[in-house]
Amino acid sequence: MPDQKKLGLLAQAGLEPYQEKPGEEYMNEAQRTHFKTILEAWRNDLRNEVDRTKSHMQDEAANFPDPVDRAAQEEEFSLELRTRDRERKLIKKIEKTIILIKEDDFGFCDSCGIEIGIRRLEARPTADLCVDCKTLAEIKEKQSGRG
Repeated sequence: MPDQKKLGLLAQAGLEPYQEKPGEEYMNEAQRTHFKTILEAWRNDLRNEVDRTKSHMQDEAANFPDPVDRAAQEEEFSLELRTRDRERKLIKKIEKTIILIKEDDFGFCDSCGIEIGIRRLEARPTADLCVDCKTLAEIKEKQSGRG
C-alpha cells in the first residue's frame, strides 16, 4: 500500500476530484460537504501524526552516556517538535476553515471576493485568496524584503 504522506489530500480522504454539473451553483451544499470531508480527513491525519510523535518521543527517550549520542537525539527531537508545531498551526487553520464552511463563507477570496475555484481549493483547501491576489501578495512580500 502506498505511503499516505505521498498521496494527495483527495486520496487521503478517499475522494475523487469534484465533478461540477452544468449550471451548478458555486459552493453549494454538495461542494461544501466535499471540502469538509477533505479537511476533516486532513485534520485527523495530522492529529494521528502528533500522537505518533508523542509516543515515539516517550519510547525513544534515553539517557545516553555519550554526549554525541545525546546531542543527536536532542536534535532529532527538536526537529520533530518543530514539525509538530507547524502541524498544530495547520490544524488550527483547518478548523477555522471548517467553521467557514459551516457559516457558508468558504470558497471566496478574502481580498477581492471572487470565487477561488474548485481545483485550487482541492489542492489547497485552506486557501483564502484567489491565485491573482496570492501572486500579488507574494510579490509585495518579496519587494518589502520579507521573502
